[in-house]
Amino acid sequence: MNKYYNHTSNYDKYPVVNVPGTDGECYTGWDAIAECLNRDLMKINEKVKVVVLECYQGVLDEEVVVSLQARFPASHWFYSADAMLSSDEINAILKQDITDDEIFGYMTRLNMDCYFDGKKLAELRSKVAAVKEGVVFVYGVGAAYVQQVYDLLVYADMARWEIQMRFRRNEISNVGVENKEERASLQYKRAFFVDWRICDRFKKKLMREWDYVLDTNIAGTPKMATGKAVWAGLEKASQTPFRVVPFFDPGPWGGQWMKEVCDLDRNTANFAWCFDCVPEENSLYLGFGNVRFEIPSIDLVFAYPARLLGNPVYGRFGDEFPIRFDFLDTMGGGNLSLQVHPLTQYIQEKFGMHYTQDESYYMLDATEDATVYLGVKENIHPDEMINALNEAQESGNFDAEKYVGHYAVKKHDHLLIPAGTIHCSGTNGMVLEISATPYIFTFKLWDWGRLGLDGRPRPINIKHGKEVIQWNRTESWVKKEIFNHIETVGEGQGWKEERTGLHENEFIETRRHWFTVPVLHKTDGSVNVLNLVEGRETIVESPEGKFEPFVVHYAETFIIPESIKEYTIRPYGESEGKQCATIKAFVKHNA
Repeated sequence: MNKYYNHTSNYDKYPVVNVPGTDGECYTGWDAIAECLNRDLMKINEKVKVVVLECYQGVLDEEVVVSLQARFPASHWFYSADAMLSSDEINAILKQDITDDEIFGYMTRLNMDCYFDGKKLAELRSKVAAVKEGVVFVYGVGAAYVQQVYDLLVYADMARWEIQMRFRRNEISNVGVENKEERASLQYKRAFFVDWRICDRFKKKLMREWDYVLDTNIAGTPKMATGKAVWAGLEKASQTPFRVVPFFDPGPWGGQWMKEVCDLDRNTANFAWCFDCVPEENSLYLGFGNVRFEIPSIDLVFAYPARLLGNPVYGRFGDEFPIRFDFLDTMGGGNLSLQVHPLTQYIQEKFGMHYTQDESYYMLDATEDATVYLGVKENIHPDEMINALNEAQESGNFDAEKYVGHYAVKKHDHLLIPAGTIHCSGTNGMVLEISATPYIFTFKLWDWGRLGLDGRPRPINIKHGKEVIQWNRTESWVKKEIFNHIETVGEGQGWKEERTGLHENEFIETRRHWFTVPVLHKTDGSVNVLNLVEGRETIVESPEGKFEPFVVHYAETFIIPESIKEYTIRPYGESEGKQCATIKAFVKHNA
């Protein structure tokens, strides 16, 4: 019996962008993949036929190599790893970006060449050139850097979430080193600040040249699609409403609400997070016939940035998706860590990011005793509070309510959290976090004396935090500036539009619509990100029939590319004739 949600879940955990006309352009299983490659190779009228199999970080090399070698027994294999610097040399080069910090590094400016030894590279290229006949495979991260002339380019892409799971299972190493047994959090940090930046820069140079894309996100179930089909899928996604693939993760403070609403495993102790729109981390499913093909959703941002984001947003942020939606579930759980995010200047100077983690809490649900911590109390002495936080790391006790504002919250409240504001959600709240994308730059100040799920204390960052806390953001400021600043900006028969945020310091604006009738929306130069915060289901339609009708269920986050320009949303199915509500975020650029 459900405690929080009196309906059967209709939340779609596996949303797909179906790509018409691509039957026969995706191959499942190593036999079918090898047959496809062999057909193409037989058409090449050369004595030496070169296949470059470029990999993103995180591919299970043994599966791919062993499977293809067994099906091409006479082929010649060369590995990019053989031309790389030693682990010690790579570590020395990357040290300034990896840093000694537990969580934070510096966004690297390096490129694929940084991993390679010039002498080894020349030797490997000579060995490839010395082959006089047969099929040559050049494999690995940077394979297309080693061998820049080829007959076929196969790109083995990887979903970021699956990479993280492989880190946790000690299955993979970072690029150019053997560190499978290193703590997963340190591997993730290295990947986030270094490996993924370098692999993404190299990927963008290769995307238009893809002959095939290899999906090995599910070990033992490989799929390979033509580059043409993948590009057709990306093109369709750039001009239709779509959802990325959500993923869910337990945490030390996690709750029970998402289990019911999102139909998750009831045997898992809790679920703390859901990443439902973080395109740098989420995947995108493309439907090729009856095959569901997984790629990182960031590929769409790289492929069609202006069409997806809008020219003003692309001009400001480049090929980055600047809006993030995610869930924080403390229903039946605990408090989040007391935390603060860096100011823009601080994140630029310390971490190499050009914008910061401004955010907000939209209360998707809450029990009667739900609370949040926000800002500091009046007349707080900063040194006294910082000393108390430092002492708490030894004593295990910190009187949060002595120093931090503590407020009751209810369903549909919206709390704005510009960078520099101390905050955390208390227990029994279901938060839809609407924020700027830089999501790992959280300075934890106090974690309520508990351990992480790995049995280790979660890193506390008072040293960073004290440099960015805005001490003038007291209770009076919170009430005046950021607590439920909701204003009606338009209404008519059966609908009302409200501006709910964000704060003037933040570049995102949010609008909430209550409606029983169709409501017209315009993208107006910015990608729109929405969540259905009230109602069982709605339908998104094009007034001019530019895209297929798109059904959205309760609590689902969906993306409207700027290229759509106009769309309507109305109650649908079980919600026909009933009031629904959406919250919409977009980038302010006309102010």
